[in-house]
Amino acid sequence: MHLFEWLFAAYNGIATGMAIFLVAAGLTWIFGILKILNMAHGHFFMIGVYVAFGIIGRHPESMGSYLLGALAAGVVVSALGYLTDRLLLQRLRNVDYHYVLIGTFALLLCIEGGVRLLWGGEVHTVDPPPELQGAVQIGRLFITRFSMFVIAAGAVVFLLLDFAIHRTRVGKLMQAVASDPWMSAMLGVNVPALLRISVVASFALAGFAGGLLVPLQTVDLTVGGSYLLLAFFAVIIGGLGSVRGAFAASLLLGVVQNLGNVVLPNVPGLAIYVALTTFLIWWPNGIVPPKGAHA
Repeated sequence: MHLFEWLFAAYNGIATGMAIFLVAAGLTWIFGILKILNMAHGHFFMIGVYVAFGIIGRHPESMGSYLLGALAAGVVVSALGYLTDRLLLQRLRNVDYHYVLIGTFALLLCIEGGVRLLWGGEVHTVDPPPELQGAVQIGRLFITRFSMFVIAAGAVVFLLLDFAIHRTRVGKLMQAVASDPWMSAMLGVNVPALLRISVVASFALAGFAGGLLVPLQTVDLTVGGSYLLLAFFAVIIGGLGSVRGAFAASLLLGVVQNLGNVVLPNVPGLAIYVALTTFLIWWPNGIVPPKGAHA
């Protein structure tokens, strides 16, 4: 096997990892603050995909319209997140995790039925905007412009999230609420408002990711699960609730998946499960363990 094949697989793995992180970011955010594993997260990602598709159509006219569709998807899904929090998630706080899983799974089924009623069950494809079509040749490698954009978008989202969480007052307050909501409330922090902001931000990230990644897969009712399993893997390997850990784990999963498909083409996907099993055995608390976790 030639070196450029390994390099091409590694590059595709980085692009895949960034796409996984865009989906996993909102999932790990909501778990880090509310300690809720949202089973319906992938279906809110799917709503973002469909909203963007409804705005830009099959052939986006320009980069501006494509980004506008992604932003609109984030806004729509964040509004749905606010309603979901008022109607469901705030009732699931501080209850047994079984009820959380059942409640969010029921929400998943409702969303799938609603999307089928609104958009039908047809399969659609969306082209990248004209500015992101084609490829760039680097040596013997041909790299698509859209994959370069996905890598850049994932890096920008990570840097903005990391800055917001660790460098802003609101982010530090959210960390305090995640660590000890009772003491935060005693110190005058508006805990319910911060929890609601966290939920809305998590859903906005899911919708925005759906809008950005709409040209990367077919638009159908299965798109919600296309990245959800990998996003859960990234959250687990990265350390539950850690955005930095989820970012590192997403890149790791993307590279492992693509290199594994090159080395073991007859058993695609096996490498990811081997990596997950290895981490669960040797690093059960993840790359960035939650505070208070024991080895």
